[in-house]
Amino acid sequence: MDAAGAAVGADPVGAALNASSTRPFDRATATRIASAFLPAHPLGNRWDYYYTRTKLGSDPLYPGVLQALRGSQAPLLDLGCGLGLLAHALRLDGQAMAYRGVDNDAAKIGRARKVADRSALADTRFEVVDLTGGPSPHQGSVAILDVLQYLEASTQWTLIDEAIAMLTPGARLVIRTTLGDASRRGRTSRVADRLANLIGWMQSRPRCYPDIDAMRTRLAEAGLRTTFSPLYGNPPFNNWLIVATL
Repeated sequence: MDAAGAAVGADPVGAALNASSTRPFDRATATRIASAFLPAHPLGNRWDYYYTRTKLGSDPLYPGVLQALRGSQAPLLDLGCGLGLLAHALRLDGQAMAYRGVDNDAAKIGRARKVADRSALADTRFEVVDLTGGPSPHQGSVAILDVLQYLEASTQWTLIDEAIAMLTPGARLVIRTTLGDASRRGRTSRVADRLANLIGWMQSRPRCYPDIDAMRTRLAEAGLRTTFSPLYGNPPFNNWLIVATL
């Protein structure tokens, strides 16, 4: 079966992403969110600003995740949150659920806290957590965005099982990951992830890319209603969005 848009069970979020959610933010929206990461001093480091503006303007990740979470008020745990871009996108979208972001990169968490405080993001907090040791307790929705490929296969399944156990009625499990295959996008993804580790942007090197059939089977066996949708955007990577509900 073709993986694109494939569903396991009926999906209340929609069997496929709509057209607007498969496109990156427009330039004005990307710039508005990224502006929160401008340095306080004109001569300060603008790396985070340019990185976030480029990512938001080229990658449909956040529009896709925003659509997946709309309609749920369940508290959200963002595993591997980085700079906390999802929190900014949620608030701009009018989604006010409690948000907690965790990441193993203490420097990014420090900058995420600083920018969130400066932007007065309500009901938002960030913590340094090593996901290989398991996330802290949570009940509600869970986002795992661009994280799984940096974990060993056994750790991936443990993290997914823990996330499933956190879900409550009406909550969502939202995963964006690069899937492992021999396509051109798959090969490009592996090279880009390795480079991100070599230059120090990612603390870990890629270890294992999830298999789409194994993911589909695992989520179905947990009794979840699930959709898989390609979420490519402008980057040449093999990125997919997985949305699951009880």
